[in-house]
Amino acid sequence: MFDLSSLGIGYGSLLMLVSMILLLLTGMQLAMVTGLVALVFAIGWFGIDALPLVTSRLYSFVGGYVFLAVPMFVLMAALLDRSGIARDLFDAMKVLGRKVRGGVAVQTLVVAVILASMSGVIGGETVLLGILALPQMLRLGYNRKLAIGTTCAGGALGTMLPPSIVLIIYGLTASVSIGDLFKSAFLPALILAAAYMIYVLVICRLHPEYAPLPTEEELAQESDINYFKALFFPVLSVAVVLGSIYTGIASVTEASALGVVGIFISAWIRGELSFEMLKDSAKATMSTCGMIIWIGIGATALVGVYNLMGGIDFVEETILALSGGSVMGTILIMMVILLVLGMFLDWVGVALLTMPIFVPIITNLGLDPVWFGIVFCLNMQVSFLSPPFGPAAFYLKSVAPKDISLGEIFSSLLPFIALQVSVLALVIIFPELAIWWK
Repeated sequence: MFDLSSLGIGYGSLLMLVSMILLLLTGMQLAMVTGLVALVFAIGWFGIDALPLVTSRLYSFVGGYVFLAVPMFVLMAALLDRSGIARDLFDAMKVLGRKVRGGVAVQTLVVAVILASMSGVIGGETVLLGILALPQMLRLGYNRKLAIGTTCAGGALGTMLPPSIVLIIYGLTASVSIGDLFKSAFLPALILAAAYMIYVLVICRLHPEYAPLPTEEELAQESDINYFKALFFPVLSVAVVLGSIYTGIASVTEASALGVVGIFISAWIRGELSFEMLKDSAKATMSTCGMIIWIGIGATALVGVYNLMGGIDFVEETILALSGGSVMGTILIMMVILLVLGMFLDWVGVALLTMPIFVPIITNLGLDPVWFGIVFCLNMQVSFLSPPFGPAAFYLKSVAPKDISLGEIFSSLLPFIALQVSVLALVIIFPELAIWWK
């Protein structure tokens, strides 16, 4: 067999990258691509004896105790998706916001923050808001692009707010405390949500026709909402999950289990628990977790082989050379790489492929890996909305009215992408916004 090590790390890295791109263009799944390339390069570079080293890395990835939090939070989101908790929450918040111009859009974002704090999964939250909030805002006469952008951007907040699955995967990959990441993410996430809300209020003030106010008769028809039933269970779930983590009562993994139990009991008390609901939730959880695990296995194998090849040193030297040794220049190059990868790859793949390489560089530069985790998460926020493959846009398209095209969704998201980039720049310039508690 041809000895790939004779190419040297520079040409070897290029060949690995080209191989991945060509295989992805064939339509092969990312997990299969990374696993196949890792296998070929492990044998071609080191010989067959290197395979046990690769498998040992895989075991350490899937055997991590904290990884149990992922299926728990995904199951929590699936149960929330199939119960009426989110629907009642939105109805209550909608009534509270009707008296303010743009209030329903702002309340949609408030609901998005609460839902994000309960689940940490982008897909279910975007679909829920697409079903509940978007038709309501369109019916109330809201500007189409404002309604679409608010719904989609709000749904993507699940990646920033604890218990974000993105933060959990980053913590596992970078060997960083997930509890510390949750503490650090809270303020930047609220700043981002506040930026969305301020934008909505300002644009509605400048263009009153974007958000018509209701008549007294319409308000009277919506005054029979049971606020206790609508608000009690969501607030209790958030308090149990985040409160137990921040107070140190429970670990992230234990808190995720508490969250599932809380939603389960809430659905039972509300009379919405059924075998069919549990079966559908279990199927959705297995599907999502299966995707995450397989991508993780492939990416971990690939990064492990690349590390053995000397890839981390090569990437670090290349980035530092391109940045001229500047710390800020190095960060900006990493941000560009993440933004480009995020436009084409799933966030799990981006995290597992880049973080084992980037985090050691960040540490060597004397920067805080917890802060970099928040920067990475904000970067993935941008990727969730960015064309051509922004997943949040596709999630919304799946439940949006048929006359709303994918192109219209992406064009509606442009102001929100600009806000995301602004908050990302703010956290890069002022790291204290993320690590203020240290």
